[in-house]
Amino acid sequence: MKITKFALSAAIAAACLGGSVRAASPTETAVDYDYYSQDAAPVVSAEVLHDYSAVIPAAAGCSDAPISQCDVGCCDSLGGCDGGCDSAGGCGCGPWKLIESEILGFEIGGWTQLGYHTYNNTLFNQHADRIRLQQQWLWAEKIADGSRGVGFGGRIDYLYGVDAQDTQAFGILNNHWDNNWDNGIYGHAIPQLYGEVAIGDLSVKLGHFFTLIGYEVVGATGNFFYSHSYTMYNSEPFTHTGALATYRMSDDLTVYGGYVMGWDSGFEDNGDAFLGGYSMDVSDLINVTSQYVIGRFGEAGAQNEVGFMTSTVVTTQLTDAVTHVLWVDYLDTDGTGRARERQTFDINNYLLIGLTDNVTWGNRFEWYNIDKGVYGVTNGRSDVYAFTTGLNWNAGTNLLFRPEVRWDWDKDGVVGNELGASQTTFGMDAILTY
Repeated sequence: MKITKFALSAAIAAACLGGSVRAASPTETAVDYDYYSQDAAPVVSAEVLHDYSAVIPAAAGCSDAPISQCDVGCCDSLGGCDGGCDSAGGCGCGPWKLIESEILGFEIGGWTQLGYHTYNNTLFNQHADRIRLQQQWLWAEKIADGSRGVGFGGRIDYLYGVDAQDTQAFGILNNHWDNNWDNGIYGHAIPQLYGEVAIGDLSVKLGHFFTLIGYEVVGATGNFFYSHSYTMYNSEPFTHTGALATYRMSDDLTVYGGYVMGWDSGFEDNGDAFLGGYSMDVSDLINVTSQYVIGRFGEAGAQNEVGFMTSTVVTTQLTDAVTHVLWVDYLDTDGTGRARERQTFDINNYLLIGLTDNVTWGNRFEWYNIDKGVYGVTNGRSDVYAFTTGLNWNAGTNLLFRPEVRWDWDKDGVVGNELGASQTTFGMDAILTY
């Protein structure tokens, strides 16, 4: 269920991070892993939330070191320069990449994620008490640069792992596109394959791409936590196929709009919907990103559904080291003789605190309210709560560890977690980016 010029929402693998918790602004381009890096602007836009380029920025004060300080090596583990100059005369402090030079203008990268959790939930983490390959991800991207006229680009993403079956084009139950590429509990997926054209501040994406909706994303490098929310998994699309335009109206405002063929389908018609919204820097410390999708989400069989949903994310930089994220979703689809009808209202609060240069403490509290259509709830109300606390520890320029403890409360017993109405789960993963 989960753009060019988009940055990633989680500062996941940089070794040379500052201690504060900040996000890239919507006007920054292709800078990933920096919603809690010291030198990034204090916002999280739709651009930040939905890209997976895995470009890790150099530390503040490292790449700007004078040549006289760059003689022997590279950057130390604390982000200081202990020698070694890059091609621009600065101290090269970035991670190593899968392919350092571009091929036909395309940058190539990826990551490997191994995960472990003590108990199953009904979300992504469904294979408990074993170390699993969650995501083996590879991507290739060419940024469509419209600054000098018409620019062309595109992107392809490939995923293998236990997360793949939740990332395939499952919106139409006909095994088209990648929906039957399974290998036991593992599988393959191509969650993105699109071309893009840009001119000036306008870019248009055509093909199969990730949604704008929500705060959490499919890619492991795009999230603070190893586990996912009920909101993201049950009430949001993951991918779309269609056309999506992005226009940067000013330094503080970017707008989005396009046509998509429903939710979570490959290159075939699964509905007709408008996808769009905006991302706005209200101040130097506050960003508001609001996206919505309206129309037919699915047409075939059990997926037949029509309605609307909206998702708003407000990111506030409270101090240099503390960021709060308020994420609110509302989904309402009208049955009117269709097979699927859902209504949910969901609130997530994130509090991210930089403890050291390499360690950030995060907390997420979710209230997931189901009125109908999810976990067998027909008409009425069921409330599910989940609190997660955990750390992001950057153990090197390319290696991240994310231990967490999660408590789920499901007083009506509708969710079906492994331990029933109340469940405490320990989880941890390691992500190696390249």
